[in-house]
Amino acid sequence: MSSTATRAAQSAAGPASAGTDVSVSNPGPSAEQGGHQGHEPRQAATDYADYRLVPSRHPWRWVGTALVALGVAAVVWSLATNPRWEWGVVAQWFTAQSVVNGLLETLKLTAISGALGFILGFILALMRLSASPLLVSVSWTFSWIFRSTPLLVQMLLWYNLGYLYEKISLGIPFTDVRFFEVQTTTLISQFAAAVLGLTLNQAAYSAEIIRGGILSVDQGQLEAAAALGIPAWRRSTRIVLPQAMRAILPTAFNEIIGLVKGTSIVYVLAYSELFYTVQVIYNRTQQVLPLLLVATLWYVVITSVLSVFQYYIERHYSKGAVRTLPLTPLQKARRFFATHAAVTDTRARSTR
Repeated sequence: MSSTATRAAQSAAGPASAGTDVSVSNPGPSAEQGGHQGHEPRQAATDYADYRLVPSRHPWRWVGTALVALGVAAVVWSLATNPRWEWGVVAQWFTAQSVVNGLLETLKLTAISGALGFILGFILALMRLSASPLLVSVSWTFSWIFRSTPLLVQMLLWYNLGYLYEKISLGIPFTDVRFFEVQTTTLISQFAAAVLGLTLNQAAYSAEIIRGGILSVDQGQLEAAAALGIPAWRRSTRIVLPQAMRAILPTAFNEIIGLVKGTSIVYVLAYSELFYTVQVIYNRTQQVLPLLLVATLWYVVITSVLSVFQYYIERHYSKGAVRTLPLTPLQKARRFFATHAAVTDTRARSTR
């Protein structure tokens, strides 16, 4: 019997049934307990379309933004109004043929030394992780020596290698058999000494970066892959390296950016890269500061391009680490304008 019928029966009994126990067998669930579901009308969902959106307030953020904006404006005003910066001279030499040639030499040194340095660093990292005591010792000693000495000293040492060894030959060790022999001063030119110094120095740091990235991968994954019978090469290329790249890439790109700027030390060998070319020009024209600005701006351009590549490559390798890929700068800009356009439109409708 429903609760409505029960109440009707009780009211019909009236006062005459006062004190008499009226029992109802098996009463159905009440409306509050969910009885007669679907018979009573549901309340309409609240419509929030006419609600006014009130953005959260961040007063101190605006104060900090205003202070930083004033500082940036002061710096920009100083750069634009101080005639001693000589921006006309900077524009004159920025794309000069000699400067562009020096820039190309800088890029060539960076590309060759970076590629060879990371290849050699990868080999040294594998040697350091091997079970052979000899390979581990050689790899450790290499990194210890080249990380302990300044790059400038290494450059000068390689350039003056002819003083230590008059000839460089290739043959059977400990015999007089020679397949190839050349004068050291002929083989070790300015370019060769620069590449040799930059490559070996970069390899010492790259080896530690790659070794750290490989060690950051959980060893349990390797054990599971080995238990599944996956070959060692596929375990390394499909399981270890993709995960290790997430730890390797940020530091590796920092090293490449440092290598771009580190090529400026090649000026001690009188090699005509960007910084040495700028030096030659301002020694002739006495326009020191504008020419230094030319070199600075080109270094900023190179590092900015490398930073863009770094962002997208890191984003690619973060697929297995995050649920949602981070937004690209273009996507962030689109979301920013879309959000602010929606808020502006809502405010305009609320004021009507």
